[in-house]
Amino acid sequence: MNTSAQIESLLQQGHQARREHRSVDARAAFVEAVRLAQQSAQQSAQQSAQQSGRQSGSQTLLAQSLMGLGRIERDLRETQSALAHYQEAAAILGENSNSLIYAHAVRHIGDIARDLDQLPLAQSSYEESLAVYRSHPEASTLDLANCLRGYALLNEKIGDTQQAIALWHEAGNLYDKVWQEPNSPYSQADLAPGVAECQTQLARLSAL
Repeated sequence: MNTSAQIESLLQQGHQARREHRSVDARAAFVEAVRLAQQSAQQSAQQSAQQSGRQSGSQTLLAQSLMGLGRIERDLRETQSALAHYQEAAAILGENSNSLIYAHAVRHIGDIARDLDQLPLAQSSYEESLAVYRSHPEASTLDLANCLRGYALLNEKIGDTQQAIALWHEAGNLYDKVWQEPNSPYSQADLAPGVAECQTQLARLSAL
C-alpha cells in the first residue's frame, strides 16, 4: 500500500471511529494520518517541477488529515488546538480558495471562532465560506444551510437580530429542500432537527 492509500485508509478509520464515539481511536488515526501526510508533502516538495501534481495531492491529503484531527479535538473541547489545525489546513488549501474543501475548513474556523468569542475572525470566515458555497456549481445545499446556521448564531451574538432572522429563514428553507433533491441520501426525518431548530429560533427572535 502506497503512502497516499495509507493516509486515505487512516482518514476512513478516523471518521468511522468518530461516528462510533471512539474518540481515542479517532484521534490516533488522524494523528498518524497527519504524520504520514506531512512526510509525503515534504518529499513531494523536493521533487522536480514536473511532479508538481503530486505535491498538490499530498497537500490536499495533509489538509484533510488536519481537518479530521481538528474535528475530533473540537469534540473533545480542545478548542484552541482544533482552531489551529483548521487554520493550518486552510492555509495549505489557500492557493485554491474557491474550492469546496477550503470553504469547509473556513466554515469550521468560523464555528470555532464564534465559540471562542473571536467574533471578527468568525464573521470573516463565514462570509468567505458563504461566498464559495453560493457561487460554486457543485456546492451542496446542506453545506450552505450549515454555514448559514452558524452565521445566524453569530449575527445574534453581535446584536444583528434582523440579519439573524433572515439567515435562519434561509437555512430552514434549505434544510427542508435537502431531502427532496434528486438522489438525496437523506430522508425528511434526517433533516427534521435542522428545520425544527430554524423554526424555534425564528419564533424566539421574532418575539423579541
